[in-house]
Amino acid sequence: MVQFTSKSKAAVGYYRTSSATNVGADRDSLIRQEQAVQDYALANGLEVVESFYDAAVSGADPVDERPAFTSMISYIQQNNVDTILVENASRFARDLVVQITGHEHLKDQGVALIPVDAPSHFTEETPTAVMVRNILGAVAQHEKAQLVAKLKAARDRKRERTGKCEGRKSYQELDPLMVHQAKRLYRRSPKTGKRRSLRQVSKELEQMGFVTASGKAFGAEQVKRLVS
Repeated sequence: MVQFTSKSKAAVGYYRTSSATNVGADRDSLIRQEQAVQDYALANGLEVVESFYDAAVSGADPVDERPAFTSMISYIQQNNVDTILVENASRFARDLVVQITGHEHLKDQGVALIPVDAPSHFTEETPTAVMVRNILGAVAQHEKAQLVAKLKAARDRKRERTGKCEGRKSYQELDPLMVHQAKRLYRRSPKTGKRRSLRQVSKELEQMGFVTASGKAFGAEQVKRLVS
């Protein structure tokens, strides 16, 4: 177990990217997040003693279903750390309900969640701070919905240009991001060990804009091929 001279001085950094396109050495999202967290820690007398990174994990996923987040909670409980630093609220969650419930869960455990771009809005409980938190969560959720709509529109335009017939190409060849998201949704929850059903995966894929060439939700057998 790591020992610290002062509980208030120790913090952990939490980083998240939501899609496979943000993952890899050629992407700067993780570097940007780490730099923002480190700069804040240095300016505020905090030491980032450990970092946790959920790669290609949706901001709408409940926090207790994220592998790195789950590991982080275990770490801070075992090492007397009470502060989590994130670049901004959207790195924590892009779904308003997930953000609010996740924040309350951390507070109940005596853990402070600090988005470094607006720290007081998450550490204070004034009516204004609560309102701003809700607004930030709603904005993050709106931005996610806009992104999903743009991705769907791009796929629709491609489908119109190329037609529906794609030969014998696999799902992986046609849309590797869709396959990645399907497999992510189907993996077991670190907390419960259970999976979403194939129909639940299909429904969430549809909400993200991933549908068949005819614009319908994938059937259970199609989802099974996606995740196999």
